[in-house]
Amino acid sequence: MSFTELVALGGLAILAFMVVLWLVSLRLKDASIVDIFWGPGFVLAVWLYFAAAPDGYAPRKLLAAVLTTIWGLRLGGYLAWRNLGRGEDFRYRAWREAHGPKWWWHSLFKVFLLQGAVMWLISAPLALAQFSSEPAAGTALDALGAALWGIGLFFEAVGDWQLARFKADPANQGQVMDRGLWRFTRHPNYFGDALVWWGLFLLAASAPWGWLTAVSPAVMTLLLRRISGVTMLERSLSRTKPQYADYIRTTSAFFPRPPREP
Repeated sequence: MSFTELVALGGLAILAFMVVLWLVSLRLKDASIVDIFWGPGFVLAVWLYFAAAPDGYAPRKLLAAVLTTIWGLRLGGYLAWRNLGRGEDFRYRAWREAHGPKWWWHSLFKVFLLQGAVMWLISAPLALAQFSSEPAAGTALDALGAALWGIGLFFEAVGDWQLARFKADPANQGQVMDRGLWRFTRHPNYFGDALVWWGLFLLAASAPWGWLTAVSPAVMTLLLRRISGVTMLERSLSRTKPQYADYIRTTSAFFPRPPREP
């Protein structure tokens, strides 16, 4: 199987995955289930690539698959714990109201197929890490990639845990989370997510033409920083929490650094 065929196979699998998920969302009347399955979708893709590309360098194949699986299942499990039973997310409810009776059809393209296309693009380094037989030895880029992945997972998982604990305390209702990792960046989970994908990219970077797959973490970082992550969330927080403006003035939006003086 050529690399082009492998990537095409991944695209078809992601397409089928998203169509099935869309059908489930119609039954549940909840398009936001797509968020829960974002991480697990990459787990599906990486193991498909793993099975369909038997000639790749086995230790790197396994490393990329295991790291992706840990990240994807943790994220999916956390979002399921946080979201299930609480109804459709406000972003999707707004779209549902705007499109009215035609939302069932629009949601296929606006939510599921769009996210599937982005997932397919971002999975490019996973496919190359599974496919390439070169270099046939561990490299410094492999070690650096695993290290970046570990730092990213720490920021993402610990940030989510700290926020969940903060929200669980009734005394913090309506307050701004500015403790722990959130003291150094307003979005440690998004920063960690981006770092995870730069780490996974490095596992493919040493392969021939591997640098081309840098588009994957670049797109992920753009989404998190400017489109569906920081920008969208902060627009909502600034409206609902007046004290959030002070938090913005003292704390970095994305890259961690010591807080400024108020």
